[in-house]
Amino acid sequence: MISDVYNLFIEPFSDFSFMQRALWGCIVLSISATPIGVFLTLRRMSLTGDAMAHAILPGAAIGFLISGVSIIAMTIGGIIAGCIVAILAGIVARYSNAEEDSSLAAFYLLSLAAGVLIISAKGSNVDLLHVLFGSVLALNNDALILLTSIATISVLSLTVLYRPLVFECVDPDFFKSVSKLSAIAHYAFLLLVVLNLVAGFHALGTLMSVGLMILPAAISRFWSEKLGVMLLIALLTSIISSYLGLFLSFHVSFATSPAIVLVMGIIYIVSLLFGQHGGLLSKKSHKLHS
Repeated sequence: MISDVYNLFIEPFSDFSFMQRALWGCIVLSISATPIGVFLTLRRMSLTGDAMAHAILPGAAIGFLISGVSIIAMTIGGIIAGCIVAILAGIVARYSNAEEDSSLAAFYLLSLAAGVLIISAKGSNVDLLHVLFGSVLALNNDALILLTSIATISVLSLTVLYRPLVFECVDPDFFKSVSKLSAIAHYAFLLLVVLNLVAGFHALGTLMSVGLMILPAAISRFWSEKLGVMLLIALLTSIISSYLGLFLSFHVSFATSPAIVLVMGIIYIVSLLFGQHGGLLSKKSHKLHS
């Protein structure tokens, strides 16, 4: 019995180095991206994260064309493209009648189309699938070093920006009026969003990377209203979902990135139904008791 449990749940990660690297990459991404996702959802910027995930595609595509599947080139290209789109969206929203969300949507659609065209014109369908859906089972040592470095930068930066970000979540207008740190915190936070999406892109692809950032954060809001608890729930949800997604990928031959996000989606539906804070059934039971 014990040997069967070991063979089913432990052996894939103890005997295969590619599974170990994949799990390590997902854990590092979880530590880095889920706190960003929690602050995104609290600031009602979830769709901004989705837009930025697509915005990095043309930069990564250009890096791919120049250097092939080069971690450094695609990372630099993705960061530059993401920052350009964020800045352009802010300028358009500031100096035109367009709202920031609509300008972001316009730029991310243009970026997605341009990235797909660049890759499909110069690459192959395999290259396109690699960029869009990632290759978490093919993470090498260079990719893991990059993911760990970005995670370290993110955690240290969030430690410094924690109080300003909390103030922005509670009352952004008041924080702008009393502190000059508001703009600095906002743009530094957007840079962290881009960095983490680029990191997620290497493992999960541009279409799936935002799932690791947003879904655990959305799940955590159904179980707690305390920020520290939300951060912990989001982190644990992301790690558990990553393990189960890799487990399904190994034993059932599911595509890895969609499997991870699908597990998170199932947990989200369960939380939506049974969550203590805003869950549908919990709301119904409160109404019955009142």
